Amino acid sequence: MSVHEEEVLGKAYDSRLMRRLLSYLKPYRFFVTLAVLILFAASVLQLAGPFLYKIAIDKYIETQDFDGLASICLVFAFVLIVGFVMQFLQTYLVQWIGQKAMYDLRSAIFSHIQKLPVKFFDKNPVGRLVTRVTTDVESLHQMLSSGAVAIFGDIFTLVGIVILLLVLNWKLALITFSVLPLLFYATFLFKKLVREIYRLIRVRIARINTFLQENITGMAVVQIFNREHKNFKKFDQLNEDYLEAFLKTIFYYATFYPVVKLISSIAIALIIWYGGGGVINGVLTFGALVAFIQYAEMFFRPIMDLSEKYNIMQSAMASSERIFSLLDKEPEELPAALANKPAKIRGEIEFRKVWFAYKDEDFVLKDISFKVKAGEKVAFVGATGAGKTSIMSLLFRFYEATRGEILFDGRNINTFSPQELREHMGMVLQEVFIFDGTVSRNIRLGDQSISDAQLFQAAKDVHADSFIEKLPDKYEHQVQERGRSLSVGQRQLLAFARALAFDPAVLILDEATSSVDTETELLIQDALQRLMQNRTSLVVAHRLSTIKNSDRIIVLHKGEVRETGTHQELLAERGIYYKLYQLQYAYQETRQVA
Repeated sequence: MSVHEEEVLGKAYDSRLMRRLLSYLKPYRFFVTLAVLILFAASVLQLAGPFLYKIAIDKYIETQDFDGLASICLVFAFVLIVGFVMQFLQTYLVQWIGQKAMYDLRSAIFSHIQKLPVKFFDKNPVGRLVTRVTTDVESLHQMLSSGAVAIFGDIFTLVGIVILLLVLNWKLALITFSVLPLLFYATFLFKKLVREIYRLIRVRIARINTFLQENITGMAVVQIFNREHKNFKKFDQLNEDYLEAFLKTIFYYATFYPVVKLISSIAIALIIWYGGGGVINGVLTFGALVAFIQYAEMFFRPIMDLSEKYNIMQSAMASSERIFSLLDKEPEELPAALANKPAKIRGEIEFRKVWFAYKDEDFVLKDISFKVKAGEKVAFVGATGAGKTSIMSLLFRFYEATRGEILFDGRNINTFSPQELREHMGMVLQEVFIFDGTVSRNIRLGDQSISDAQLFQAAKDVHADSFIEKLPDKYEHQVQERGRSLSVGQRQLLAFARALAFDPAVLILDEATSSVDTETELLIQDALQRLMQNRTSLVVAHRLSTIKNSDRIIVLHKGEVRETGTHQELLAERGIYYKLYQLQYAYQETRQVA
């Protein structure tokens, strides 16, 4: 996660961002309107209390009218009950709307992330993307449920109180408002201080998250090199910095609320002093004075709430800016579907003068040209960084070629949609990704068109059934996250079963056997023969047993095709492949003989 990205909180209110955010409320606009109306009604009922006190005191208590007092008590009880119901409906409705809108937003973010090109994920850490879907969305929910709608309630209450104060006694109202400059200054100062502290808190929690992610991911290395104590000291410092920042917010809140209480107490004292004189002189009733005091206390409560809503709004604006920045990333371009789709995919591949650079003009592939016939088995070899994996990435359209063209069955791959192209290709990587779930789910990957019979046969053909049948629940056995409960070889066999179950026209093996022991490799070799049968196969590998029986071997060096031929032909040339063989494979064969 980028710490610097968390430093900028942005403006407290951005109309452009707010319009985009409110667009997620459009499907629920009827319920939003209903919630605002209920909120308005609840605010009116809340304001009715002090006015009923005035009537009770002036009209019934002073005249000793017990029947009238009983009536006004019943009215007051009715107002409380209706107010309770309104408050319940408003709270439930606002939370329901907020959760629905955030559900839609989370779905939109996840759907968009899946459409982004692979190069996007090269530059954006996983932690940052997870934060967008979780923490940032939750900030927006707080704004919608506790911020935006509640602000309407505070504004309704404030406006209503101001009107009632002026109606009851405009002179006393002006005296009440005389403390507002002090209140506004205290609120402005609090807002400024808290803004800086919240920025600091975001930075420091981002540092903690980054350190935690790094430390937990590399726990094996930490323990091997006895780094536990040193890493704990570093975490302890980060934790202390975060605590220090948070304690400052506690200090400011602990100071701000008593200050507001003090200012409101000054206002109440002025009301009692001036209003009490009015009661003594007979220009103000006692009931009106009591109502005035209660309205004054109610007046300062939403002002304090608005200060807190400001922080919620500011955090939400920062979150929405990051979310919409992600949603504005360009997804993979999907070309229009062609009217004449081929009846059958043969699996013929051709690169024509292809150049490719991950950044600017720093080319990792230079003028690459070759053709793979349907059903042919072609291996790619070369030193690390020669461009082998880049060729496979271009074929899958994870990246786009800078120059030249790539043909699939004689058709430019850019005329295929990425989904249409990839459904005809299968890939097995060196690091097999196993999803959390059952063994069958990891083979089928949610494709229900693959029957149980096909799934079992695929596992049997690649010898994966030998270990699956020994698992407690067999094909319904729950594997742990990333397949931690399985060995490297078992994960590899599971990946082969997955590829075979989907029956692709083109199979790509990218270093698929480089991480297994010799015994497991022998088992895998037979699986590979079944897997590569009757389909075009592109193999990137260092193991001799994987490449030596290929129909053709293409040797890459510094992004260029330098040699092409069979295993024996390339050895006879005594070029780059011969040197690689001497360095990597002769030693391996010597060990096998020994």
